[in-house]
Amino acid sequence: MNESTPESNATAPTTSPAVPVSAASRRLLGVLVEKAKTTPDNYPLSLAGLIAGANQKSNRDPQMQLDEDDALLALDELKSVGAVREIQGGSRVTKYRHAAYEWYNVDSPGAAIMTELMLRGPQTVGEIRTRASRMHPFVDLAAVNKELQSLAALGLVEALTPPGRGQTFAHKLYTATERQHLIARLDKRAASDSKVIPDASQHAGQIEKIQAKLDDVTSRLHALEQKFDDLVS
Repeated sequence: MNESTPESNATAPTTSPAVPVSAASRRLLGVLVEKAKTTPDNYPLSLAGLIAGANQKSNRDPQMQLDEDDALLALDELKSVGAVREIQGGSRVTKYRHAAYEWYNVDSPGAAIMTELMLRGPQTVGEIRTRASRMHPFVDLAAVNKELQSLAALGLVEALTPPGRGQTFAHKLYTATERQHLIARLDKRAASDSKVIPDASQHAGQIEKIQAKLDDVTSRLHALEQKFDDLVS
């Protein structure tokens, strides 16, 4: 889908440092980019539209319940870093548009990926392709990987897990505390997934112990049988 906004054709800065912003701010910025791409007729967004988009049940993780005060604080943060602009609508209602292309120094594919990572958190390449395709068509996983490499070079994205099947990527806009919690959660999951299964030698030792017990029980039975035979004869 094409997004005809001034930001999409703006001259981007030569650098794009990742500036950590709050979870509420990331959610609102993600909503603005998403709505600009998927429902351009309803863009820019009013405060009420932004809150509704932030709190919607679909395409969001985690679920949020932002109120007006939360949204205004987040918008102030986004305006202070140059990621959002405030405009006056024809009905005198204040509306908001993103400046993500300039702030990120990315084009439409990169903005689509960043938006999905902001709206849903860390994801695999396959998940990113499937979900971001509603904002930008990625022909295959190679196209997504290429864009992820570009975003990583800009300092906007990082791989959270080693290369290979299921490799997970995240944006780098998390606050320091959030990132620590994120890494701790991934480490805990990795530890759980890689529990050591006893090797063959351990199994062999257990089998030998069981066999020894069986041999002992068998010899005792034979001894009892012999005693019984002696008593009967």
